[in-house]
Amino acid sequence: MISVKLERRLERKRFLVVSVPAMSIFAALVAGAVFLEATGRPSGAVLSHMAEAAFGSMDGITNTLGTCTPLIFTGLAAAIAMRMGLYNIGGEGQLYAGAIASSGAALAWTQDASTPFAITVVFVAGAVGGMVWILIPALARAFLGTSEVITTLMMVFVADRLLDYLILGSDSYWRDPLSVGFPKGERIPEAAQFAKWFDGSLVTVALPVAVVMVLVVWAIGWRTSLGFEMKVIGDSPNAARYAGIAQRRTIVVALLMSGALAGMAGATEVGARAYQLDPGGLRLSLGFTGIVVAALARANPFGAALVAFFLGGLQSAGRSIQAASDVQVPKSLALTLQGTILLFVLGGEIFSRYRPRVAFNAATPHERLGAEA
Repeated sequence: MISVKLERRLERKRFLVVSVPAMSIFAALVAGAVFLEATGRPSGAVLSHMAEAAFGSMDGITNTLGTCTPLIFTGLAAAIAMRMGLYNIGGEGQLYAGAIASSGAALAWTQDASTPFAITVVFVAGAVGGMVWILIPALARAFLGTSEVITTLMMVFVADRLLDYLILGSDSYWRDPLSVGFPKGERIPEAAQFAKWFDGSLVTVALPVAVVMVLVVWAIGWRTSLGFEMKVIGDSPNAARYAGIAQRRTIVVALLMSGALAGMAGATEVGARAYQLDPGGLRLSLGFTGIVVAALARANPFGAALVAFFLGGLQSAGRSIQAASDVQVPKSLALTLQGTILLFVLGGEIFSRYRPRVAFNAATPHERLGAEA
């Protein structure tokens, strides 16, 4: 009998870091081409248009960079928690809280402010909002041993309802009192709006801020005693306890940093795109996608930036093929194609950790008797 088993690799070869994702993407493109042909769409034209829209032109690259910016923040948020074996599933809620805090701070403090001060206020307020929103799960995890997976996820739904209440269910400070018909958030002052660096692109000052945060997370996680303690706790809590590492303090600090980064993603959405607290526009699952970014990057901040760029390109390409008149791909089909590529990339990660082994097993006496009979 022939059986196929997955055997864990004792060490992951460096070439697998590049070869496995490359083969996964190639397999996804082949599967996507078959799917497109089956639905009557020209696969070559669609895939070529996607590549051009995401990475093949200056407009495509700048749109991809703008799209991936909030994903860098949410990817870093998940990665810094994964560094010590924690799973911040509630980055989406912290993003909402960051958007609430940043838009409120912009409305309150940047009416007559200079642009540098206003942008600083937006980012700092967003970080504080994310930290406040993860504080209860962080304390519960550190002092009560409560699963942060459950508590951070529950806080997402609270933040989601709070968004609707502030704009749709009350005359709050965030709601535009002059909005007629469907309620809208009040527009933040012009000084707090992130200027576009290129005409028609999505690139703003948020991109270099995200790059700086990549360096900050790497420096903290890989070059400081705090980062070492986080790694030890993640690898072996018992060893950390015997070494005298303050686990409760480290857990709280790590989760607060994670929440701050997710909150900065919310600040980016307010300052670079919506210019107001926009409940509908914020529900893009950027926080949940950040978990995928961190997982594919293996919690490495530089890897998170690269994966975010790739996923940002997929999103940008998906929007482009919906609007293109020459390929005419509906939204549902574009989302299916994006999901197929992402699924293959995620599935390919199995082969970077495990190797398939084919075993030829001799038939058992019972099987031989059955075959003779």
